Amino acid sequence: MLAFLLLFADLILIKNDKLELSVQNPGGAFTKLLLLADPAQTNPMWKGSGNYQGHFLCLDGFGPTSKEEQAAGLPGHGEAVRQSWTQSAPGLFSTRLPLLHEAVTRRITLLPGEQVITVETTVENELAFDRPLNWAEHGTIGAPFLTPGQTVVDASVGRCLTRPDEKGGPKATLNAGVEFTYPHVPLRNGGTRSLRSVPPGANSLDHTGCAIDPNRTHGFVTALHLEKRLVFGYYFPRADYPWLQEWHNYPASGELSRGLEFGTQPFDVSRREAISLGKLFDQPTYRWLPAKSKIAATFHMFYAAIPPGFDQVDDVHHADGYLVLTNNATRQTIRLAARNVR
Repeated sequence: MLAFLLLFADLILIKNDKLELSVQNPGGAFTKLLLLADPAQTNPMWKGSGNYQGHFLCLDGFGPTSKEEQAAGLPGHGEAVRQSWTQSAPGLFSTRLPLLHEAVTRRITLLPGEQVITVETTVENELAFDRPLNWAEHGTIGAPFLTPGQTVVDASVGRCLTRPDEKGGPKATLNAGVEFTYPHVPLRNGGTRSLRSVPPGANSLDHTGCAIDPNRTHGFVTALHLEKRLVFGYYFPRADYPWLQEWHNYPASGELSRGLEFGTQPFDVSRREAISLGKLFDQPTYRWLPAKSKIAATFHMFYAAIPPGFDQVDDVHHADGYLVLTNNATRQTIRLAARNVR
């Protein structure tokens, strides 16, 4: 049966007979996701620190703030990740962003017998004018799920760009501001490498931004752990989330993390920069929030076992009440019951 448990007033468990999701409060981050049939209880989520860990909501803002915004007290990555959330009904959470004058609700649904979690978010503008909005779902996987030679990432993307600025600093390994065809990315020292996996012996920090394939109505991004035979991923409407940013944080310490961040802009840059850009690859880099109105977005998160030989995800689609993951080379499919997906 579906169960919602409140523990210690700062952790909410959303659980059925297949999965268990931990939601942290304040902040609303998804900090732990467990497949109950997995004997190792492997958590794919990044440990991070404080409110910034696992999967958290960047709203309204995805990146640094201007000096004027800083002076006004507005934090980077928006207010939502620092606010306390109130649970008014099982799986229904709400908060208010006092500096941005926005009200946010988030409904998290996990049906009995399913391994697909649906997250529906609504944002309400309390002000009397239309405004541009920056929004990202900062999904992040981390060690030990993220393992060199064992974890591979696949995504339904079209045109891609390496980060144009030098945020990666001396640890950056990719050519800056270069368009590429996923997953093969150009390196500063020449040649290319595949973004599907973590390079061996890495001590690097890179960013890439990709437009979700415009030929698709829904995008996906998945992470497979080949040794543990597990798949974690997201499925979402391209109209809600037209961009996928990947933060490739691979320090020598082995505390690896990789952002699978889908949202309204290709990189975590300031509000001014995202709005000034307007479009990239014919895709918008912000979203409008009309005066005294609400907008919404939905995504689906899944976690499941994979059969032997299933080493790549070429497609994720919804059909007949199931999410279907396909490996074209081996002609294998994984079918996950998903009654909430539209």
